[in-house]
Amino acid sequence: MFRLEQPILLLGWIAIPILLFLFIMMIMNRKKVLEQLGNTKILEQMMPRFSKPRQWAKFILLSLAILFLCLSWANPQWGTKREKVKRKSSDVFIALDISNSMNCTDIAPSRLERSKKFARKLVERLEGERVGVIVFAGNAYVHMPLTIDYSAAGLFLDSANPSMILTQGTSIKSAIELAELAFEEDKDKYKAVIVISDGENHDPEGVQRAKEAYENGLLVYTVGTGTAAGGYVPVTFGGYTDFKRDKTGALVRSKLNEDMLKEIAEAGGGKYYNVISGDEAVLNALKVKISEIEKREFEQRMFDEYESYFWVFLIPGILFLLIEFLMSYRRSNIISGKDIFS
Repeated sequence: MFRLEQPILLLGWIAIPILLFLFIMMIMNRKKVLEQLGNTKILEQMMPRFSKPRQWAKFILLSLAILFLCLSWANPQWGTKREKVKRKSSDVFIALDISNSMNCTDIAPSRLERSKKFARKLVERLEGERVGVIVFAGNAYVHMPLTIDYSAAGLFLDSANPSMILTQGTSIKSAIELAELAFEEDKDKYKAVIVISDGENHDPEGVQRAKEAYENGLLVYTVGTGTAAGGYVPVTFGGYTDFKRDKTGALVRSKLNEDMLKEIAEAGGGKYYNVISGDEAVLNALKVKISEIEKREFEQRMFDEYESYFWVFLIPGILFLLIEFLMSYRRSNIISGKDIFS
């Protein structure tokens, strides 16, 4: 599809008829002055090297230069046309736990960083589906709505960190509720939420909420991150790093709660996975499960992508201008007695 980025610049072409009018007026005025001086034929014999055709040649070259340069400034572009297409997909929210316990380093480099890496791979693997991102701790919010912009999803996942939510804890119930609300109200299927967490769920209603969501058409899958042995949770105070402690001052050990995650997945009609079993195995399994969800049709608009070709007209425009500048009004000395423009 062809277009001009700045078509208004073509108004510069108005200069061509204006110059033509002035050029003709100049010729007529010159002829009138010569007639006043005497016999025009005798005067022309007194100026044997003056060439009338060269006057027109210079004017034509100048006009072509203006024509091409204005077209170049308007920036001709060629690209894909805008159109609407129909496609089918499922809607999937990735709910990422960003509570402080996710900073635990029982898996390298930390539970959160490992989860973010896994989530980015999951987004790539779910290409073709609409994907959104929810982050949660003591409460939850939509970090990125449903989209097919997978690069943006990766950027949103990279930016997730515990400081984004002041209320700490691990409320999987809040994440499931928010996911259900974020989907279109008139859709009772085609949707799933994948919860990535260490399972330290401080809300006992998580299992019941997953069951209710499943009854409303939302599939709940869980992915555990961490180890059964667990580890200590690093915290920073005044620039110093220590580990989380209880009221007695004893170190608090954070452990992966697989039983809770399994119960939530089972109640939500999904399945539980653990990243320790290998990213590829879990990613492939989730890809298969999501692909089995019935797809719904939605309309997608393809946007124009144009590439500029101003240089195609800029080069000849400059050449015409250069030739006009170098061309003399007098006949050439190279071909004596001849005028190649006559």
